[in-house]
Amino acid sequence: MADQTRRRFPAFAFAPIVLCSALLITTTALLPLCAQAQNGQPPQQAGQNGQGVPGLRPNVPAHRAPSGPAPVKDINGVWAGTAAPRVNPPPPMTPAGQAAFKANKPFFGPDLVPVANSNDPMIHCDPIGFPRDVLFEIRGIKFVQIPAETLQLNQYQRTWREIWTDGRALPTGVGGDAPDAPDPRYYGYSIGHWDGDYTFVINTVGMDERAWLDENGHVKSGDAKVEERYQRLDHDTLEYTVTVDDPKMYTQPYNAMKFDLQWNPKGEFEEQLCIPTEMDAYMKIIGNPAGGQKK
Repeated sequence: MADQTRRRFPAFAFAPIVLCSALLITTTALLPLCAQAQNGQPPQQAGQNGQGVPGLRPNVPAHRAPSGPAPVKDINGVWAGTAAPRVNPPPPMTPAGQAAFKANKPFFGPDLVPVANSNDPMIHCDPIGFPRDVLFEIRGIKFVQIPAETLQLNQYQRTWREIWTDGRALPTGVGGDAPDAPDPRYYGYSIGHWDGDYTFVINTVGMDERAWLDENGHVKSGDAKVEERYQRLDHDTLEYTVTVDDPKMYTQPYNAMKFDLQWNPKGEFEEQLCIPTEMDAYMKIIGNPAGGQKK
């Protein structure tokens, strides 16, 4: 029944605030989880801050036996994520960042409004964009390393990214007035390189600012730069770190997220899409009535 419901309505409809409200009718066991979710603080993933295991790789969780040595310069395959990774709050915003943030009405987090009253672009099945796709609905990632580039395939919304590894530089002047200036992209322009044998580093610029930074309504500008670090701690563990640098919107760079992805030997994705017709049905049946609006 749960799987059928997920397919019937868009994934965003199962926001923690909505799900917990329903579940609390029948059980009190989820009270701590729901309290965290309603405060915009998903529960931390187990093991992401464990002590290191001597003689293997740094930061491998000590409570878990190592799965085997990490292959050199290899992150190929499918990695399991989560629908609610722990995201760190951004630093103080600039005046421009504060103004843009106040205009947003998220249906997640501490400043949430009913879905019917939200202006989250995701409600219309607009592209979720980067880095929101990894700060919110990472769920599953597949890497395919080929000559000159690495492809990243995302389970949620079935999107993909090109991470160029052929030595090219990141584009400059994205969205500018120059005749040859590239256009912004929802998922930006990315280049990657290896930092040693076990850490793949991705730098991304040129992201379309129409997509929010995260589900809490924080924003990003066209000047934002994002660095991702995928450190393969052992065969089955990929530590993922995201750093955001957006001087137009925030007073300093910050670490947005750090947690572990786990190897998925099955190597398959579920299909999780935002379908406009189903989104419209959800709003008519659930979203609008819950927000006090007519169907």
